[in-house]
Formats: sequence, C-alpha cells, structure tokens
Amino acid sequence: MTDDVFDYCEPARVMSPCVNVCALDPATGWCTGCGRTGAEIAAWSSVTDAERQRILDRLPPRIARLRAE
Repeated sequence: MTDDVFDYCEPARVMSPCVNVCALDPATGWCTGCGRTGAEIAAWSSVTDAERQRILDRLPPRIARLRAE
C-alpha cells in the first residue's frame, strides 16, 4: 500500500552550476556566475537530468567568453 503524500521522487542527479553570482550579462544574456540564460535558470527545477546535462554541456564556452570580455 502506498500513500500519495509519500510517493518517492528520485532526487536530481545533475546539480545546479549556480555559484551565487547572479547577474545577467546585458550583451549575451548569460549569467556571469554560471553561464546559463535566464530561461535556463528559471526552468532548471522542472527539467529532466538529461536536459540539465545538455545545459551544462553548453556552459564552458560561455564562461570562457564571459571571462575573456
């Protein structure tokens, strides 16, 4: 017997890249801390781990560009 109130939800395996530096670069729209867009940040809690990983895969070149500017 299960109780809907206590249904198990598997925890996310792909953790947020947030580094608590939350400011969007006006030229790119990327967060200067983690490199995500505002939309990616807003959606983070509701997307799958696979989508989270796709977002993470896009971040290194963004971060490199932000640091070079």
